Amino acid sequence: MSDETNHENQEDTPRGHACVQSYLRLLDHSPGVYRMLDETGRVLYVGKARELRKRVSNYANPNGHTERIRQMISKTASMMFLTTKTETEALLLEQNLIKQLKPHYNVLLRDDKSFPNILVTKHHDFPQIKKHRGAKKEKGDYYGPFASASAVNRTLSQLQRVFLLRNCTDAMFASRTRPCLQYQIKRCAGPCADKISKEDYAALVSDANQFLAGRSTRVQSDLAEEMAKASDAMEFERAAALRDRIRALTQVQTTQGINPRTIPEADVIALHMESGQACVQVFFIRANQNWGNRDYYPRTGAGADESEVLEAFVGQFYSDKIPPKVVLLSHPLENDDLVQDALNQKAGRKVDLAVPLRGERAEIMSGAARNARESLARKMSETATQKKLLKGLADAFDLKAPPARIEVYDNSHIQGTNAVGGMIVAGAEGFLKSQYRKFNIKGDDLTPGDDFGMMKEVLKRRFKRLLKEDPERETENWPDLLLIDGGAGQVSVVAEIMEELGVSDIAMVGVAKGVDRDHGKEEFHRKGQRPFALRMNDPVLYFVQRLRDEAHRFAIGTHRAKRAKAIGATPLDDVPRVGATRKRALLAHFGSAKAVSRAALQDLKAVDGVSNALAETIYDFFHEKG
Repeated sequence: MSDETNHENQEDTPRGHACVQSYLRLLDHSPGVYRMLDETGRVLYVGKARELRKRVSNYANPNGHTERIRQMISKTASMMFLTTKTETEALLLEQNLIKQLKPHYNVLLRDDKSFPNILVTKHHDFPQIKKHRGAKKEKGDYYGPFASASAVNRTLSQLQRVFLLRNCTDAMFASRTRPCLQYQIKRCAGPCADKISKEDYAALVSDANQFLAGRSTRVQSDLAEEMAKASDAMEFERAAALRDRIRALTQVQTTQGINPRTIPEADVIALHMESGQACVQVFFIRANQNWGNRDYYPRTGAGADESEVLEAFVGQFYSDKIPPKVVLLSHPLENDDLVQDALNQKAGRKVDLAVPLRGERAEIMSGAARNARESLARKMSETATQKKLLKGLADAFDLKAPPARIEVYDNSHIQGTNAVGGMIVAGAEGFLKSQYRKFNIKGDDLTPGDDFGMMKEVLKRRFKRLLKEDPERETENWPDLLLIDGGAGQVSVVAEIMEELGVSDIAMVGVAKGVDRDHGKEEFHRKGQRPFALRMNDPVLYFVQRLRDEAHRFAIGTHRAKRAKAIGATPLDDVPRVGATRKRALLAHFGSAKAVSRAALQDLKAVDGVSNALAETIYDFFHEKG
C-alpha cells in the first residue's frame, strides 16, 4: 500500500525555495510522487522520484533551474507526497494524477479518445463484421487499433467486397427473408436468405480472420487456386466471382500505404517541437499493415524539453491501452528503463522500446517525423489565424481580452418532440470537440416548441453543474463568452438565468439573423445595448457564422440521433427481464413487436430461450396495457 502525506498550507508557511526546504526533514529515500501547490491549493506540478528526499532537495537549491522550473518553484506554497513500493509504481501513479489534475507545469495529453477496432463476432452461426469501440465484452475476434473511425469504415467497405461478410445487425438478419442491396451489389454472401451454406460462410470468415491477422498472401494464393479449379471445371461464373475478389483484395493491399515487411506489430511515435509547441504522430502497424495514424498536440508544460514531453506522452498514452510488442520512438527517453518496465507490466509481456537508427524501422520513423513536422506547421498557422479572429471578436464585442473559451448554445426539436440542446466550444485551437455537450430536454412543464424554456433548462443545468464542480473558477472549463442563437428575447432570458445563478459577469451575445434572414445580415444583441451589425466582408462576421452554424449542426445531429432511436424503439424495450438476446429471439420468431404483443401465451412459451415464467410476464405486460 502507498502512504500519502498531505501538508496543508498555513499562513506562516514560507514560499518558493524556503517552502520546499521546509519539507526535506519529513522525507526519506522512498520512491513516490510529489505535488507542488500554490497558495490557493491548486496543483502546479506532479512529479515522480526514485528517492523523494533527493529529488525534492533539487528544488530547494535556488540555482541551476530553467525559467519554467524557477517560475513553478516561486509559486509553490505547499507540497503533498505519496510514497510507493517501486519507482515504476510511482511512474504509473504520476501519469494518472496528471490526467486527473491537469497541472499547469506538466506535459498533458489533451486528446485521448479510445481507438476503434474491427470485430468479427462469434455468437452467431453467420458471424457479423463490424466496427467496435470501447470495452471488448462481446464474444469475437478483435483487430486493431485503427487510427480513426474513417480508417475502419474504409477497411470494412473494402473487406466486404473481398470476403462478403454481413454487416447487418442480428435482429435485421433474423427478420429478413429476401437478400438486401448489399447482396445485389456483391458485398454480402446473402446468408439471411440461404444464398450460402453455413460451412461456406465459415470459410469466408476464416479467410477474413487470416487477412486481418496478416496472412493475406496465403488468402490470395488460396483464392487463385480456387479460381483455377473453377475455370478448369468450366464454372465460369464462380471463377469470375473469385477473380473479382482477388482484384478487391489487391486493391485493399495497395490502398493501405506503407506496409512494412519486417515490422509485424508496432506503434511508431514521432515528436516534433517548435516555438514551445509540440506535435506527436502515432502510426499503428498491425499484421504488417499500416492501420492509419493520428496526430496529438500535447500541452508542453510551459517549456519542457523533448525527452520530458515524449516520456510524459508515452506514459499517459498507454495508461488505459495495452501497448503492442514494439514501440518505436523518435527521441531517447531520460528514464527509458523505467518506462520499459511500466509498459511490460501493462502488457503482461516484454515490450520492445527502441529509437531506430537504421533499416526499415528508421525509414518509417523518418516518415512519421516528417508528418509530425508538417502537422505542427499547419497547426501553428491555424492557431495564429484563430488568435487574430479572437482578438477581432474581443474588439467587436467590447470584451476585456480575447476569449480563451467560447461556448455556443442552440436547441433542436420538431414541434417540441425529441427536444435537445447543444453546446459547442471553441478557443485558440479552434473547435474543441471533446468539450461539446448535449442536453436532453427534460422539462415536463414546457410547452411544446418553447425555445425560451428549453434555453433556460440547458443553461441552468450547465452552470449549476459548473458551480458545483468548480465554484472557485480555477479550471479552464469556465467560458469567457457565451453566444446564444437568438435576439433580444433570448439574451434577456439568459441574462436572467445567469444573474439568478450568480455568474452574470460572463460576457454574452445573442446572434440573430436580420429581417430577411440572410447570411451576412446578422444582428448582435447585448443586454441593455442597441443591436448592431458587422460589415459584410468582416472576417469576424464569418467567424461568428461558423460558430453559430457548428452549434446548429451539432444540435440537429443530436436531435436526429434521438429521434432515430425513438423510432427504432419497440414495446419490447419496456418488458421486464427481456434483454437484447431474448428480444432478438422474439422478433425472429414472430416477425414484429406487434405480433409479439398479440401472441397467445402458448405461442410465447414455444420461443427458444423464453421460459414459462417469462412468457407469462410478456403476456401479462401486453394484456394489462391493452
